Amino acid sequence: QVQLVDSGGGSVQAGGSLRLSCAASGDIDGSNCMGWFRQAPGKEPEGVAIIGTGSGATDYADSVKGRFTISQDSAKNTVFLQMNSLKPEDTAVYFCAARFGARYCTRAASYYYIWGQGTQVTVSS
Repeated sequence: QVQLVDSGGGSVQAGGSLRLSCAASGDIDGSNCMGWFRQAPGKEPEGVAIIGTGSGATDYADSVKGRFTISQDSAKNTVFLQMNSLKPEDTAVYFCAARFGARYCTRAASYYYIWGQGTQVTVSS
């Protein structure tokens, strides 16, 4: 059974950077979608960035375009989220998620069925 372990969260000041990692364990073949989602207290989950692991295609929420970059290390079944120019409104718990054998990728959280445990990102002003 595939599991996701996400890490790399922390506390930074506005304008700072963090890099999140999501390592998938288990046998993973074919075209898959992996992504990062976040949820702040009292808010709905937001699809931040996704990547098609076969095509390398990416998609970002408008709120993070130009600041966040999702990438992958296919050999290690690991996906990263580089977060630059962080803002207080980026504060949330960030979750890694995956869908295997996917024909397409989307930032809709309901599309994903494997989730990491979450990592807290706190940005202070």
